[in-house]
Amino acid sequence: MKAGIIADTHDNLDAISKAVEFFNQEEIEILIHAGDFVAPFTEKPFRTLNASLVGIFGNNDGDKLLLKEKYHEKGVGEIYEDPYDFEFFAKRIIVTHKPKIVDALAASGAYDVVIYGHTHKAVIARKGNKKEALVINPGECCGYLTGKRTVAILDLEEEEARIAEL
Repeated sequence: MKAGIIADTHDNLDAISKAVEFFNQEEIEILIHAGDFVAPFTEKPFRTLNASLVGIFGNNDGDKLLLKEKYHEKGVGEIYEDPYDFEFFAKRIIVTHKPKIVDALAASGAYDVVIYGHTHKAVIARKGNKKEALVINPGECCGYLTGKRTVAILDLEEEEARIAEL
C-alpha cells in the first residue's frame, strides 16, 4: 500500500503533470497534498491521477472556496482546512502546512505519520517521545526555490518513505 506525498505545487502545471505521471507509475492508492496549490486551475493535471487526492490549504492558496469547489466538482479530490487528520490503511495520519507544530504533533503520540509542507525542504525523520512518528516533508514540487522538483512515496506497510526527484 503506497501513498504519494506532494506539497508546494505553486501553480506549476508542468511540475504537477510530471508528478502525476510519476505517481501513476508508482501505482499509489492515495495522494496527500500538504498545501499551496495556489490557484483553482491546478486541478486540471490532477484529473489524470489514478488515485484519490486529499489535501489541505497552505498559506498561499488564494480563493479557497473555488479551489475546494473545483477539486470536488471535477472529481479530483477533497481539500480541507489545516491541519487535517485521517486514518488510512490502519495508520493515523495528520497533514499540515505549519512547520512550527510538527514537533508537537509527532511528540503527541497520536499519529503514525506527520506530513507537512511550507519549507520547500525535503525531510524524512523519526520524531516523538514514547512512539516515534514518521515525519515527512516532500519538499517542493514546483522547484522554484531549490531548483529541485521533489515528491515523496510512503510505504504504509513498512512505514518507510523516500524522496523522489522529478
